Amino acid sequence: MALSWVLTVLSLLPLLEAQIPLCANLVPVPITNATLDRISGKWFYIASAFRNEEYNKSIHEIQATFFYFTPNKTEDTIFLREYQTRQNQCIYNTSYLNVQRENGTISKYEGGQEHFAHLLILRDMKTFMLAFEVNDEKNWGVSVYADKPETTEEQLGEFYEALDCLRIPRSDVVYTDQKKEKKQEEGERQHEEEKKQEEGES
Repeated sequence: MALSWVLTVLSLLPLLEAQIPLCANLVPVPITNATLDRISGKWFYIASAFRNEEYNKSIHEIQATFFYFTPNKTEDTIFLREYQTRQNQCIYNTSYLNVQRENGTISKYEGGQEHFAHLLILRDMKTFMLAFEVNDEKNWGVSVYADKPETTEEQLGEFYEALDCLRIPRSDVVYTDQKKEKKQEEGERQHEEEKKQEEGES
């Protein structure tokens, strides 16, 4: 099974809907307008851990990622703009995510299939998590995101608690390279300048 999106993005891996293990901070809740307001804006992919070796190999290729969420509350979609660094190159992508409010999930339709992730809102307003393959113990995975590229141990506390509950060793965590964030910021500025030039020429 190939990785389909990370939120780096969110481009981490496809999910199947299922029951979350009985962990206090892994229980999804319905997504409301307030939830969408909370996750709107700019986010940084901080770290993730997966049991599946193929997924682990893929996330090692991601040096850094930041993205923008723009929710549409009427259509229950999220417009995703993502800047991701791989092999020292900044890659820009856009896509739409679907919101399943009652299930507490977000999803992306790709390759003829819809892939799901459980959105987990944390106590810290400046962070959130996505839970992956929660019905498949061999492929369990969790990723964490924050509003800044650097996080404190306190902010990562719930992420570590989730790993402990899923019996994923903390030594398996893959962190992004914060030094690459500057390269992404430069890529974003260049992209915005190119957009302005194109708009001026049209």
